[in-house]
Amino acid sequence: MAAHFPLKLIGSRMLAPTVRHLSFVRDDGLPLDFIPGQFIQVHFNYPDGSATKRSYSVATLHNHAMGPGDALDIAVSFVPGGAASALFEALDEGQQIECSGPYGRFCLMANDSNKRYLLIGTGTGVTPYRAMLPELARLMKERSVEVVLLFGARTPEELIYGDDFYAFAEQHPNFRFIPCFSRGLPENPHADVRSGYVQEALTELSPNAEGDVAYLCGNPNMVDVNFEVLKNLGLPIPHIRREKYVSSK
Repeated sequence: MAAHFPLKLIGSRMLAPTVRHLSFVRDDGLPLDFIPGQFIQVHFNYPDGSATKRSYSVATLHNHAMGPGDALDIAVSFVPGGAASALFEALDEGQQIECSGPYGRFCLMANDSNKRYLLIGTGTGVTPYRAMLPELARLMKERSVEVVLLFGARTPEELIYGDDFYAFAEQHPNFRFIPCFSRGLPENPHADVRSGYVQEALTELSPNAEGDVAYLCGNPNMVDVNFEVLKNLGLPIPHIRREKYVSSK
């Protein structure tokens, strides 16, 4: 069983009407390093005292080995009536939560030789891609990979970390950011904004087995639909990496 450790809240801000960005530090003096794409588990109790846990991908921009006192960021969706939502709503700066991790293998692989990464996400499923940005910058420089991020949101207000992705795209010609809005477009949308769902924009990109590796992260329906699209286009299953986010109360 993995050892638990305390995280102390040091800051928060709203990213969207129902999504909050939370920054923590490990509160026992030890470092908490992670590989971009990994997640932590938050342990707490239901009102009846029974134990439960929730998983959250780390959103920290990972550009150095994390040391003691370095912040660790997550994005939390607030679900009406959700036990985890109640936990985080009641959490004030300086207070602790109990965690374990990091876990998971939804990460960039060192032996990849692909020409392009297709990163597909909805909601807080884009947090791993935010953490991957420094590593993607290195890969674009070292082996000239191209990266496309397809981000599905209902409205522009729900495009969490959108400013980070827009800024990264401006700085890196090999990075293309395609926001896909299902319920309303921003004013004066740029050329890569799409109306509809990520799978529609995905087919436009002509994924191919020769050069592409795809990552899928977000709600299960989106992950399943895009997995089938990619599989039908001939991508080998090892080239399709998936992480499903299941909302639970």
